[in-house]
Amino acid sequence: MSTPALRGPYWVTVRQYRRTLWLTGALVLAALAVIGGLRIWDLQTPDVYLEDGYWRPADDNSGFRMLRFGVEQLSLGMVLLPLLAGAFVAGPLVAREFESGTYKLSLTQSVSPAAWLRAKLLTATAVALATTLALMGVFRIGWGRASGTWDLNWSDRGPYEATGVVLFAYVLAAVAVGVLVGQLIRRTLVAMTATGLVMGVVLLVLGELRWSFLAVKTVTGPRDATLWTPDNGLMMDMGLITSSGARFDQSVCWDEVNRSPRLDGMGDGGMRIFENCLTRHGVTGQYVDYHPQSHFWPTQLIETGILLALAALAGYAAFRLLRARHP
Repeated sequence: MSTPALRGPYWVTVRQYRRTLWLTGALVLAALAVIGGLRIWDLQTPDVYLEDGYWRPADDNSGFRMLRFGVEQLSLGMVLLPLLAGAFVAGPLVAREFESGTYKLSLTQSVSPAAWLRAKLLTATAVALATTLALMGVFRIGWGRASGTWDLNWSDRGPYEATGVVLFAYVLAAVAVGVLVGQLIRRTLVAMTATGLVMGVVLLVLGELRWSFLAVKTVTGPRDATLWTPDNGLMMDMGLITSSGARFDQSVCWDEVNRSPRLDGMGDGGMRIFENCLTRHGVTGQYVDYHPQSHFWPTQLIETGILLALAALAGYAAFRLLRARHP
């Protein structure tokens, strides 16, 4: 029972960065205290009942407004978590060892280069995933109350990452990329910056592409009706269609309005010209392209698969590079 759970390079890694571990735990507890406290504050003011059977927060519920703000900021911070994890791994955990030469001491303690790097990689991965899981739990405390409000829908940046599994994959990819970049550059600050840039590009690119993984669904309706996306969907595109079902470019009619002489605005006959143009081109309806909420998990799994492949490639390259430099 007295045998320590961690031995060899694992114990050294944890001991060496114990202050960082304590700071990470303190930040998680601080987030818990803030979100939990705001949720308790929110509960002090009863909701207002609406005639359609729904309830909404009262106008004087300052606790709800602060909770919504806190959840929004926490979700944005969680999006940046992979950048922080990758930068720390690349810089203080790996690059600084090579920059200062302290890795040589570890390799003289009957520890192979692969075992030394594996200890750092697995320790960083365990801590990063545990931190991510804890923060997601804290986020859930406020998410159940604030979800569906402005910028806090299932498809928004922040809640999308914080309520699925893709954030774990981002963290894994960041750790693997950080280990590779730290070995390639071997300069603490430069390695941290490079890893942050790489993961920042990955976040931006996948954020732009994720809603292209699955085909959109389309709903149509009459030209003059108000058309909504069903299933709490994410609207991707909207426009007009002709009687044949073909999509119509509205700019054709707007150009006709703009070319009309002695026209001061839409209220001065402009709308009539626009409507006549639509009728002349046979426009009878409108469409909305959208992703239903049921696309959330398939999109998450596709994006997660891409990130896990990136993590595997970066980790493999890191160990091949280590083996080449330190056979």
